Amino acid sequence: MEGGALVVGLGNPGPKYAGTRHNAGFMVADALQRRAAGAGWQEKFSGLASRADVAGRPALLLKPLTFMNLSGRSVVRAAAFFRIAIPDIVVVHDDLDLEFGVVRVKVGGGLGGHKGLASCAAELGDPGFLRVRVGIGRPRFGDATDYVLQPFAKEEAAELPDVVERAADAVEAVVKDGAVKAMNAFNRRGEAAEET
Repeated sequence: MEGGALVVGLGNPGPKYAGTRHNAGFMVADALQRRAAGAGWQEKFSGLASRADVAGRPALLLKPLTFMNLSGRSVVRAAAFFRIAIPDIVVVHDDLDLEFGVVRVKVGGGLGGHKGLASCAAELGDPGFLRVRVGIGRPRFGDATDYVLQPFAKEEAAELPDVVERAADAVEAVVKDGAVKAMNAFNRRGEAAEET
């Protein structure tokens, strides 16, 4: 898979977590796999992996099964096996700092307290991978840890399919056109420079 990309959707395994906010990355990976209509999911690299063409480029889609806090263990195994460099790794994740439904592209930078991103950065030894951020908003009341492990609210669930497809579009843009063009397309004016 030389010259390919590694696209990682972050989430937690099992039916208990399937529809929760923290599993937005899994949802986007599933959408990309459906678009590619390629190989099914296979258990590899401590995750579920699927070879697919993303925007005409060979890619490995990966959903780590290590639980969120240890996601990097799966990512580093897949990246090492296929010799995929940091700039060719795209991690899709939920983001408390963006309002629900907002999709943004980012290169490297801070981890925002996201345990899955922190694990990826630690295991890869470099936080400079690409990210597609899927906004879930912050809770008005209560703890953020509980909030991310809850299902989307009814009104959010109605919009969720469109949000997931837009995030999949952002991944395809990153893979096809690179981070800068993708940021220009998906980030608000002036935000691209701040996100790098």
